[in-house]
Amino acid sequence: MTPTPAGTTPQAGNQDRNGTREQAGVEDSTVPAYQMYVGGSWVDAASGATLTSDNPATEEPVATFPAASAADVDAAVAAASEAAGGWAATRWTERAAALRQLADRIADQAKQLAELDTIDSGNPIKGMRGDVAGAVAELRYFAGLGGEAKGTTLPGDPGMLTYTLREPYGVVGRIIPFNHPLKFAAGKCAAPLMAGNAVILKPAEQTSLSALELARLTEDVLPAGVFNVVTGTGAEAGAALAGHPQVPRVAFTGSVPTGRAVLRAGVEHIKHVTLELGGKNPMIVFPDADPQQAARAAVAGMNLRRSQGQSCQSNSRVLVHASVRDAFTAELVALVERLTVGDPLSESTDMGPLAFRAHYERVLGYIATAQQEGATVLTGGGRPEGLDTGLFVAPTVLADVTPGMRVAQEEIFGPVVSLITWSDYDEMVRVANDVEYGLTANIWTRDVSLAHRTAAAIEAGMVWINGSGRKPVGTPFGGYGHSGLGKEGSLDELIGYTRGKTVVTVLDPT
Repeated sequence: MTPTPAGTTPQAGNQDRNGTREQAGVEDSTVPAYQMYVGGSWVDAASGATLTSDNPATEEPVATFPAASAADVDAAVAAASEAAGGWAATRWTERAAALRQLADRIADQAKQLAELDTIDSGNPIKGMRGDVAGAVAELRYFAGLGGEAKGTTLPGDPGMLTYTLREPYGVVGRIIPFNHPLKFAAGKCAAPLMAGNAVILKPAEQTSLSALELARLTEDVLPAGVFNVVTGTGAEAGAALAGHPQVPRVAFTGSVPTGRAVLRAGVEHIKHVTLELGGKNPMIVFPDADPQQAARAAVAGMNLRRSQGQSCQSNSRVLVHASVRDAFTAELVALVERLTVGDPLSESTDMGPLAFRAHYERVLGYIATAQQEGATVLTGGGRPEGLDTGLFVAPTVLADVTPGMRVAQEEIFGPVVSLITWSDYDEMVRVANDVEYGLTANIWTRDVSLAHRTAAAIEAGMVWINGSGRKPVGTPFGGYGHSGLGKEGSLDELIGYTRGKTVVTVLDPT
């Protein structure tokens, strides 16, 4: 299957109305060449440079797309700046109607979009259907929330009227990662668009195709220049967007090192920067927890069936009490070994491949390092048997992990669970907090008082009690420490794409 937009038959060397053209002069003419969407037009990179998207299940090329430079980012900023004033002046109800129309279009194209993300990212088709549904839900949520980006009237002296306004920034840069391509492309642009900003989206260089398909769906829904997609590497296109002097608001989702670079770039121009970064999230299993229930939650909370554990909120450290360790571990290993790893387009597949080769090698490197440091592989640990092609890693459970090991401290972002045994409560809390991250945590116990006391003690932006990683639409999400700055997915995010203005009026200036 090739990701040719629905209803089109691109002609070699020519742009079609949906932003793809067959790549001229290449051996395989069935591989389409996408273009970027800037100012309402489909364009190549000014240099003509391209990148190739590979299917991680087959390691074969899927499509090419532009490798933007700083000059291309300049063009996108100019287009967004020109469109920003008109979009900000549009009634919020009309902006909401546009977002709902876009959500409807995504829902209508759900099958094609889910398949494209599966081919481009390796995530299982069932998980990508969930991602498309999530994107639709976020667009509709923020469309309904638009009227809450409002100011207040303040008490003041007689003869004076004082009030505040919430105004959009104008141009917003949105840089997203590879693990949930369409969901993040649509969902993480919903709040800035609803707040009245023009958006420049820079998708991950490994999974850019569904963001370009999203742009196609916006063509006659959003005014030209309000939504722009610039593709390319983070080192070039991402850095140019993060540091652009005419982009006052930037949001980044991804790794801590790149987040630091985005923040440094923003400091130069005193930008408003929000960051949703990594996690090394603890799941704490108390003696009174049901080991079987907790093990099922541990598998669900790792997001193995959604993204092979490539999720910032995965509970990759399980701190299990010594009294239930054996029963919990046996159930966890049995559940993990029942997962089917294979073709991500198959309905029977639970886990697909990792997204790209460098990351695949990185995850295998962590498993090897863990063994060198004394951890024991209970299941998994390498390529699944019978899968000789593709970037597949078997879901892996590591035992005998100690808090100082690299696998207990660093985000692996893959299908690797580390088991740490504990018996002393205070020491467990110390270990749970003794990482640079503070994104999520999960507490399993029947003792309500103990659960809430522990939730207060854990340094994380979001804590589940007897949960499995699910969160309702509208739930604030964001972490402590190196896990980021700011909250997303809620009213906090919508307000975060506006800036406040205070107006003081003297009613009788005498």
